[in-house]
Amino acid sequence: MRVLIIGFGSIGKRHYEVLSSFEGIEAIDIVTKQTLDDKKTYKELEKISDLSIYDYFIIASETNKHFEQLEYLEENVFNKLIFCEKPLFESKKDLDVKNNKVFIGYVLRFHPLLEKINEFIKSERIILVNVKCGQYLPSWRPNTDYKNCYSAKKDEGGGVLLDLSHEIDYVQWLCGQLKEIKSYKVKISDLEIDSDDLTMLIGKTNKNIFVNISIDYISKQTHRRVLVETFENTYELDFIASRLVKKNKAGLEEIFSFSNLERNYMFEKMHLDIFNQQKNICTFIEALEVMDTISTIQEQNR
Repeated sequence: MRVLIIGFGSIGKRHYEVLSSFEGIEAIDIVTKQTLDDKKTYKELEKISDLSIYDYFIIASETNKHFEQLEYLEENVFNKLIFCEKPLFESKKDLDVKNNKVFIGYVLRFHPLLEKINEFIKSERIILVNVKCGQYLPSWRPNTDYKNCYSAKKDEGGGVLLDLSHEIDYVQWLCGQLKEIKSYKVKISDLEIDSDDLTMLIGKTNKNIFVNISIDYISKQTHRRVLVETFENTYELDFIASRLVKKNKAGLEEIFSFSNLERNYMFEKMHLDIFNQQKNICTFIEALEVMDTISTIQEQNR
């Protein structure tokens, strides 16, 4: 299998690291303006004379470039696997994908404890989900000035709503499409950014499940948690601690942990799922549904 990675920032480098460890990967080439002496590179996607030599495409560029790059691939290659980093686009756009299989990088679906919740709830009925995720933006990338990263720049597809759309994706994966949304998307901190640093929403899904989501760039105490309420149990998952607590009506607790979660574990599982079963990976249609929710929030807060 030959791979082409489009964009070689931190996330593109991570995909390179993961895919380099797989058997059966013959070559990984890169589209980047960087000079990389030990790798085959192209300055522009459009300058590649024969895209058909690649089997797997990774779009790891800035969010505001995803649409044009995905559209170009859809028009110029056929029957290929295409992976696009999340979020799909910076705003809702029309793109009909028929020529290739396209998947989106919502990697939290492959957290072993979220997978465990997904298995548990197949025999239960969810009635309420509470999600809270926050981290102080200057601490995200310690060796980078946060003011220069795409997260800080609205016109590059930055902002917490897009950055942390993982939360919207996995809620919809577990609970169905969000409807009847009421939201705030604001910039309230003293961070030197022009993108949103807080998004809060309440809503109800098409499965009649109530949802409350809060995501931010402002919390100095990094946290990422979800609380799932069913008629039988409460599930509390702390992603940072990799700890899941299941508690039933009688007060009986079960605790599950995955303390030795390796750095690239979820990325490896995600790519392997694309290559094999395509069971949990976010599909293009599901990513469009995430964009529908994002678009609703954006429209409510213009």
